Amino acid sequence: MNDIRRSALLPYSAELIYQLINDVEAYPQYMDGCVGAEVLLADESMMEARLDLSRAGIKMSFSTRNQLTPPRRIVLELLDGPFEKLRGEWELLALGDKACKVSLHLRFALSNALAGAATRQLFNSVANNLVDALVKRAKEQYG
Repeated sequence: MNDIRRSALLPYSAELIYQLINDVEAYPQYMDGCVGAEVLLADESMMEARLDLSRAGIKMSFSTRNQLTPPRRIVLELLDGPFEKLRGEWELLALGDKACKVSLHLRFALSNALAGAATRQLFNSVANNLVDALVKRAKEQYG
């Protein structure tokens, strides 16, 4: 099982950062390696979405069901894709009205060991850069 943990302190409210995280369809605009994103189903407390990743000739797509708890948490669970298991959580901790700590925790295992090394490298690369990409996007959007 692979385990990724990243966090950052941001000079923006948890509400603003939550909105960026939950705007899945904008991910291809600023997340390196994300070439497509589609919301499949959504309501106030849940979203199902598909992400398409590609880098160095390696491609993968997967779908998750995201349980939404604005503006504090988004929990991701695998619907389909090349994973045996995938679970993730974005957590936002308000630090006053104009700052927050954002944390990402992802745990995953690939279902196909043969194709796993290249796919794992792609997913690790994209996942490890998610928080950095989010920080950069927040600065672009909110100054």
